[in-house]
Amino acid sequence: MFRSSGAFIGYEYFAPNGSQAAEHPMVEIVNRQRQRKLSAKHWREFGESALQAIGKDDENVTIVFVSDAAIKVLNQRFRGKNQSTDVLSFPSAEEPFEIGHATQLGEVVISVSRAAAQAKENGLSFADEVRQLILHGLLHLCGYDHETDHGEMNRLELRLRKKLAI
Repeated sequence: MFRSSGAFIGYEYFAPNGSQAAEHPMVEIVNRQRQRKLSAKHWREFGESALQAIGKDDENVTIVFVSDAAIKVLNQRFRGKNQSTDVLSFPSAEEPFEIGHATQLGEVVISVSRAAAQAKENGLSFADEVRQLILHGLLHLCGYDHETDHGEMNRLELRLRKKLAI
């Protein structure tokens, strides 16, 4: 977990007749928390839809669900901030052998307890809050930065929320 460079290449899918189908992104779900039961299938499908909406459906991503304590440690270690946060993104670099194939875009790490608290504060369902956090994290993996881009990421994120019915 939290690789500095990608280690996955694209998977090739074949139709029942043996013909090669288009490459399909792999969304890996890792659940490292015990606070809430989560459906890996549901979040995998949403991750695939979000990647498609962003235009990165040839990329692979890992979505990691963690406790508030775990994300606080990561935030301190990688950003120097001794506090918990809702979502962190860890981009991966393309490996030489991945050229021409789907690559590992990176990892999105979400604090489940923080997502639940924010959902309550904002009058959202837990699922919609997590969808927003996944989308936000994916946009960071694509190079967007709301702290420096004069609202570009925010405008795109709002358009994509509508597109994804969040």
